[in-house]
Amino acid sequence: MPSRTTVGVVGGGPAGLLLARLLHQAGIDCVVLESRDRGYVEQRQRAGILEQGTVDALRACGAAERLDAEGLVHDGIELRWNRRGHRIDFPSLTGGRRVRVYAQTELVKDLIALRLADGAPLLFDARVTAVTGADTDRPVVHYTHQGAERSLHCDFVAGCDGFHGVVRTAIPAEELRTFERVYPYSWFGVLADVPPSCDELIYAHSPRGFALHSMRSPAVSRLYLQVPNGTDPAAWTDGQIWDELEARFAVDGGWRLARGPITQRAVLPLRSAVTEPMRWGRVLLAGDAAHIVPPTGAKGLNLAASDAVVLARALAQWAATGTTAALDAYSDARLQAVWRAEHFSWFMTTTLHSAPGQSPFDTRLQLSQLDRIAASPHAAAELAENYAGLPLV
Repeated sequence: MPSRTTVGVVGGGPAGLLLARLLHQAGIDCVVLESRDRGYVEQRQRAGILEQGTVDALRACGAAERLDAEGLVHDGIELRWNRRGHRIDFPSLTGGRRVRVYAQTELVKDLIALRLADGAPLLFDARVTAVTGADTDRPVVHYTHQGAERSLHCDFVAGCDGFHGVVRTAIPAEELRTFERVYPYSWFGVLADVPPSCDELIYAHSPRGFALHSMRSPAVSRLYLQVPNGTDPAAWTDGQIWDELEARFAVDGGWRLARGPITQRAVLPLRSAVTEPMRWGRVLLAGDAAHIVPPTGAKGLNLAASDAVVLARALAQWAATGTTAALDAYSDARLQAVWRAEHFSWFMTTTLHSAPGQSPFDTRLQLSQLDRIAASPHAAAELAENYAGLPLV
């Protein structure tokens, strides 16, 4: 087991694995510690929408072979309200940018396979218990693996271990500020073995609540319903789920929702959170360890990938020149992008969902905003630019 490395990467999700890939290509040694086993990590269901910038980053580091072969290219999304639909065309509004549908499970599998093929250290079932010396030039990651307590001495520690991870606790509480919002509704998500009833994602505003039609592949549909917090997914029959989806997606015309066997179901609470700063001493945060967004804007995975790209560049500059200028700027630069993504995610969420006890006045404001997007190329471009991804800085 390695006891010394340049960068200790805690967390084997997209942020940690992509960071490790980029560091490896830059000739910077790192060790990835993941608390779960490989099977769990590769089956952990999360987002599946990749911005243009994320795709470009994966291609640049040689991690997009399967993505390019199997990912679904989407040039837009459809908004539905008042039994009408309106398509937002990304390339025409963003100068050619588009998104791809590629499940996080598949991206993680690709990055793990590359890491192992490189023979680079990736330890599963390695539970980090503490990070000490964050304010020194030799922080230490303490962890247990194969029944033994171990220590990893690092130049830097990258916390990619999620919002409730251990690395955040290495930063003194008085140095951290966390801003949070908990939404008064959840998403009831299902996977169904049925070809999608649409070519691109459908976001529906309905008097009955929000609904989203997505997909995992040409043969598997991914669908969501807005439900009250605390909803028991087992309380719904398959028929009730399909009936409710059909009612919320209803539009005038001949469109129909295809039904099929539901294979998975889960209720996902919606919340936002941002931790400031994203760097303290030799500890740096990335991905969910630093920020959480509701999934309505499809930003979570893409923010994590952007964190990894910017952090890898900063560490490469340090390794090549000894200067910490880019590392010193990491937190401020990323927080600007994070808050932009938080605002867009909040906008999409509050525009499309009906809050408990919502007044008719507030509903009229939502409908007015949707009408504005349909009527104004400027409003549509603002949505498209944020959804397809703003340029990485």
